[in-house]
Parts: sequence; structure tokens; C-alpha cells
Amino acid sequence: MTTKERISYEALTLFSRKGYKGTSVKNIADAVGIKDSSLYKHFASKQEILDSIMVTIKQRTEEMSKEFGIPEGEDFERAVAFYAELDQESLARFSKNIFLFYLKDDILSKFWRMGSIEQVQNEQVYSLFRKFFIEDSIKYQTALFAEMSHQGIFIEADPGVMAISFYTPIFFLLSKYSAVEGQEEEALAVLDKQVREFYRIYRK
Repeated sequence: MTTKERISYEALTLFSRKGYKGTSVKNIADAVGIKDSSLYKHFASKQEILDSIMVTIKQRTEEMSKEFGIPEGEDFERAVAFYAELDQESLARFSKNIFLFYLKDDILSKFWRMGSIEQVQNEQVYSLFRKFFIEDSIKYQTALFAEMSHQGIFIEADPGVMAISFYTPIFFLLSKYSAVEGQEEEALAVLDKQVREFYRIYRK
């Protein structure tokens, strides 16, 4: 890990504990083990560090997509083909793996905890979390489910409602268990029921 990467990583760790506003550049430099002046050789400001963290977040999700074979971007033709192949059992297993990735990944889990703090502390920073974890996810799933209904894979229904029905339990469980150790099985049991019920309701 380069010094620049360490700065971003330690900053995210501190942001997830103390929040963006509660973390100073000196705090970050101390965590890395360098002087403030040395940190400024890599980043001009704390905002620039946050920008680099968002780039890392995007990279991590792209890596996850490749790991699980999820079509990237808005290639809905490939995405529909991918999800159409999943029966109820496969969808439940797939959802479990994605959920565990977000719950346990060192980078994404810290970003989640950071977003939870910023919800009440910093609207500007929280908006980054909201866009990434809520708005973009719902937008993508709405478009995906609309196409799956159009192709006769899902029943005809409001795709926005379908997206919320699928994603809300996942968001809730991540919120509930992200800061709790040793209760993964409880979370996964609830998730499994939700995914299977979604499949039963909407899959033709």
C-alpha cells in the first residue's frame, strides 16, 4: 500500500468512527505516522481525501461485480440474461453473498458506518452515501425489473415498487447489523425469507 493509499484508508477508518467533521487532517496524518506537511504532498485538502475514498468505493463495487459475475453498467440485456438464470435457490444464495460482501468488506463496511454518522452530522457528506447506497441502487433495480417484466420474466407490476420491495429489507438489515458482531446468521435468515418471498410474488 502506497503512502497515498494509506492516507485514504486511515482517513476512512477515522471517518467511520468520528465522522468527517470530527476528523482533522492532523488526526489522519498521525494515524498514518507522517507529518501534516507530508500529507499535503499527496492531498491538498480533507475534501480531496474524501474524493479519493469515493473512487476507491467505486473500484470495490466493480471488483465485487467481477467476482460474482454481475454485468456492469447499464447493459440491461446481459443483466436480464444473468438474473433470468437464477431460480429461487440461486437468487437466495446470490443475495446472501452480496449482502455478506457489503457487511464484511473492510472498505464498504466502513463507508456504511461513516454514512450512518453523517446522516445527522453532515448533509453534504451524507448525500454521497445516499446516492451510492440508495438512489443509484433503486434507479438501477427499477430499470432492471422493468425490463424483466417487459420480457415476461417478472409479472407486470410497478418496477419502482418492485425495486423498493427487494432493496429495502437489504438496506434495513445492513443498517441493523453493520455495527453488531456475531449475528450474521440471524441477519441471513431474515434476508433469505425476504428474497424467497420476493421471488414468489414477482417471478412468473
